[in-house]
Amino acid sequence: MKRKRVQAAMMVAAVIVAAVFPLVVSNAAIDSVAIFTLMYVAMASAWNILGGFTGYVSLGHASFFGVGAYAFTILCHVWHVPGGWITFAMLPVAGVVAALIAIPFGWVALRTRKHTFVVITIAYLFIFQLLAYNLTGLTNGSAGLGSPIPSWTGSFFNIPFFYVALALALIVIAVAAWIRSSRLGLHLLAIRDDEDRALGLGIKTGRLKLSAFVIAALFIAMAGALYAYYITYVYPPFAMNPLDDLAMALMSFTGGVGTIAGPIIGALLVEPSQQYFTVAFQSGLNLVTYGGLFLVVILLIPRGLWPTLRDFVASRQSRQRVPQAPAAETSVLSSEGGGQ
Repeated sequence: MKRKRVQAAMMVAAVIVAAVFPLVVSNAAIDSVAIFTLMYVAMASAWNILGGFTGYVSLGHASFFGVGAYAFTILCHVWHVPGGWITFAMLPVAGVVAALIAIPFGWVALRTRKHTFVVITIAYLFIFQLLAYNLTGLTNGSAGLGSPIPSWTGSFFNIPFFYVALALALIVIAVAAWIRSSRLGLHLLAIRDDEDRALGLGIKTGRLKLSAFVIAALFIAMAGALYAYYITYVYPPFAMNPLDDLAMALMSFTGGVGTIAGPIIGALLVEPSQQYFTVAFQSGLNLVTYGGLFLVVILLIPRGLWPTLRDFVASRQSRQRVPQAPAAETSVLSSEGGGQ
């Protein structure tokens, strides 16, 4: 009970700090990094619903990030949605579009397991990227599409995007926490531990896996739509970037895959570092840091930072609870032992 109160207090404090961050920090570059970090908190937490809870590691969900970005931009053009606060209402619409598209693709991919599933999801990413290049009547090909221009400018430009990204991250975290503690989460974890046994116990594994696949696609697509609105332009190589899949997986594994706090910690560590290395080393050395970090996590902390730290604290507390013999009694016992 005490641990839950401490965790709740930490969560409230973190939300308060995040809420006042753009009001305290007026540097546009730092605010931009914070916006992208919150997007990745949402994306990694959504990816973790599939990759962490079920054990099905997807390296193709960045395709739905791109679908969300293109759906947002195209629908805004078709419906003549102007730039402004009302445009944010298109984010869930783009997410629903991507979720509907994810249903048949997820149904096909989830008929496989392990390495075959990973390969199929990678193929999905490049299929969607090629479609974005070649469906010029819909996506305008390599020239890209422009999204609505926000009606606010100047120092206020980043503020709305920051709070919408924060709201999206909190919603995804809340949904992931609810799933993790619900019967659905228990069934997903059973699939991760032993899918054949879960199937033998009567768990509808196919339906549950597809649900996790689609939920992850929904929220990742909403992040893609927010990205399109923030950048104001969508290009195929950036909307459907393999590095986004690598980033989501790396963040989840760094913090602790399958946990709620893990993807959050991973995103807060990895994304600002990636932004810094991209600016500091423009020759591509930032990609080397990705590979190096993956090796460090896999070799040194395979369970991730959060589970490792949690176990370390629990072991220290358990050692402190071990009763110590009084000094007088210890001296008597030692003297008796010496007499023998």
